[in-house]
Amino acid sequence: MLKAFRQPAWPRWAAAALAVVALGAALASGLARAQGGGPFQDADLALGERLISEHRCAACHQRKVGGNGSAIYRPKGRIGNAGQLRTMVEYCNTDLGLSLFPDEVNAIAAVLNRDHYRF
Repeated sequence: MLKAFRQPAWPRWAAAALAVVALGAALASGLARAQGGGPFQDADLALGERLISEHRCAACHQRKVGGNGSAIYRPKGRIGNAGQLRTMVEYCNTDLGLSLFPDEVNAIAAVLNRDHYRF
């Protein structure tokens, strides 16, 4: 009869050490991103500007809120961070059936962040 092979369990200190190393790497990565230019640092701003123009975003915003449409960018309590901004752009993408790719949504959000939010 064959005995089942069982690997010894890791000592508790080894698991804790691994967790500390993983946490340190995550914090270092976040710090590097924070110092590197913000939440949309890799976005293509020229693409975002082109897409905003092509899809006539300003005209839609003017129809929704009046004036020049810029009042839509700071509704009280609605968009408080970069993730919420990107989610709102994705909402427009889905609601209007624009079929934008994730990098295009990110590019539009980056332009809006640069021009209106500054997260």
